[in-house]
Amino acid sequence: MDGQARFPRQRSATWREGAEHRGPVAQTPAAHQPGCALHRRLHAALDAADLPAVGAVRRRLRAALDHWGLPAELSDTAELLASELVTNALVHTGRGAVFDAVLTGGSRLRVEVQDAAGGQVPNRRAASETATSGRGLLLVEALADDWGVQLRADGKTTWFELSAG
Repeated sequence: MDGQARFPRQRSATWREGAEHRGPVAQTPAAHQPGCALHRRLHAALDAADLPAVGAVRRRLRAALDHWGLPAELSDTAELLASELVTNALVHTGRGAVFDAVLTGGSRLRVEVQDAAGGQVPNRRAASETATSGRGLLLVEALADDWGVQLRADGKTTWFELSAG
């Protein structure tokens, strides 16, 4: 079952669970164990300016983290920070984004958001008390165990990590 069939209202988000797996997820009991390496990865491709897809990313990330057996507090933080990075990529680049989350063998959650805004490093802004935006990277910096930006020839990857153990 592909992402379109599971989430028909979120037509632009393309989902793939599993490190190298493409297509339907096997329905065997062993395939859904939280410790299974193939099912500790979540991937989504998002269309430009598709802000409703941000909610789909949050829901899918929450479901994956619950499935992987992570504590609710870590899931809350990961969901918030992932939402901020995805929103920034869609709003500030005018292009689509690629979302990846992986739970490493060392019990660290790494979330990456790739976009095609080459050479544009995100900057923290000083938001006023009444501003409705401008605090995303402040939240990432305050709540993530580690975070950063990797510039690439075709854009950048903004990432954060949280300790799951």
